[in-house]
Amino acid sequence: MKKISSFLFLATFILFTNFLKAQNFTLGVRGGLSIPNLKASGSETNPLNTGYKSRMGPDASLFSEYHISSLFSLQAMLEYSSQGGKKSGMQAFQNPQGLTPPYLYANFKSEAKLNYLLVPVLAKFGWNLSKHSPVRIYFDAGPFAGFLLSAHQVTSGSSMIYADPGGQQPASPSAQSFNSNNDIKDQLNTFNFGISGNLGFAYHFDKSNIFIEGGGNYGFLNIQKGTANGKNHTGAGTVALGYGYTFEK
Repeated sequence: MKKISSFLFLATFILFTNFLKAQNFTLGVRGGLSIPNLKASGSETNPLNTGYKSRMGPDASLFSEYHISSLFSLQAMLEYSSQGGKKSGMQAFQNPQGLTPPYLYANFKSEAKLNYLLVPVLAKFGWNLSKHSPVRIYFDAGPFAGFLLSAHQVTSGSSMIYADPGGQQPASPSAQSFNSNNDIKDQLNTFNFGISGNLGFAYHFDKSNIFIEGGGNYGFLNIQKGTANGKNHTGAGTVALGYGYTFEK
């Protein structure tokens, strides 16, 4: 994994450096929404890591694009990406006493808020809608290295505690508060590796362009360090607006 991380950082550095020397390169910004989720991994599933649904968060990036031809370019990005997932309703949590049963259940809200710095290097293909059209359609795809910036498990609500998921076996005499915000970064791997891609439309005027694109990313590595909480992969759908300025020498 260190070799992958080093390769992508080196590729990004080389691309950004060469963009400044290139005859035709674009610098820009993009921002929008990330709609992430946590997918339970293979046989490493238990009541703790299943049942997540998508949440919403910010996604923003700086990018530099090196135009190799009228159809093909390479794009390097530094991207802030909100990841994670959320649950609500009856769900499991670890028995705090470490006794049998290993899981207890309650009706509350839970949200895993994970924030990453992604470093994608993308191959980009695009076509103008006609020879002189200012509108261009494109798609891009490529690998990314991901670095965990922060991770919190935020829970809220109050509920009776039960020994079964159906809520038929009370395990507490009264409702308990589940309001908490726990830093879980030390429970997670700080590095991930995956693939990302986008499909978009750009409108060009002079040396500037504005664009809208939709896409996503998916991490290949399990995010948890151990197996006590199961194994999950993280990924997100994204929708973004952006602006780029092309420098020509």
